[in-house]
Amino acid sequence: MKDLQRLLDNNRRWAELNAQQDPAFFASRAQGQEPKFLAIGCSDSRVPLEMLTGAEPGEMFVHRNIANQVYPSDLNVLSVLQYAVEALKVPHVLVLGHYGCGGVAAAMGETPFGLVDNWLGDIRDVRRRHAHEIDALPSESARLDRLVELNVMHQVLNLARTPVIQMAWRQGRRPMIHGAVFGVHDGLLRTLVTEVCTNTQADALIPLV
Repeated sequence: MKDLQRLLDNNRRWAELNAQQDPAFFASRAQGQEPKFLAIGCSDSRVPLEMLTGAEPGEMFVHRNIANQVYPSDLNVLSVLQYAVEALKVPHVLVLGHYGCGGVAAAMGETPFGLVDNWLGDIRDVRRRHAHEIDALPSESARLDRLVELNVMHQVLNLARTPVIQMAWRQGRRPMIHGAVFGVHDGLLRTLVTEVCTNTQADALIPLV
């Protein structure tokens, strides 16, 4: 109960501070949301997307799962994507991975982990396709970092191939897709791919991932 109470106390202080600084803060946000970004990130507790980007409530629509995956069969992420693109009309979709990702680390080897193995299959495929490049790196941490980056770029490609994005692009709407990695060790974002908004740009990622 002590841990929960701490969260409740923090929430109360946060609400009071925002109301003092801007009396219309909550009333304006209660009218609706117009986010600029859909962020697809990892569920890792060290990667609070709004906090690390300084986004205010209402600026970022967020979906999180283990290792920031975009599976074409995952109705959860596809439903979030469809609502963000078609209803909220977000102009940007960001896939955000992070160095030191436990999901990606689990996919590095062949050790079975049970149910989560079904979720990690796509990352393991990326690992196998890039085995020569990854294995040539000098340390385990460098190999993990590179797989984190390759995974983000692969998920950008998966995202571009979804029917939701394809329909939006055919209709002349241009939600731009970006891929970035967050450094848990230094708090900084590093962009890997930006402003993908055509199939030609998406296809250019195929040799990379």
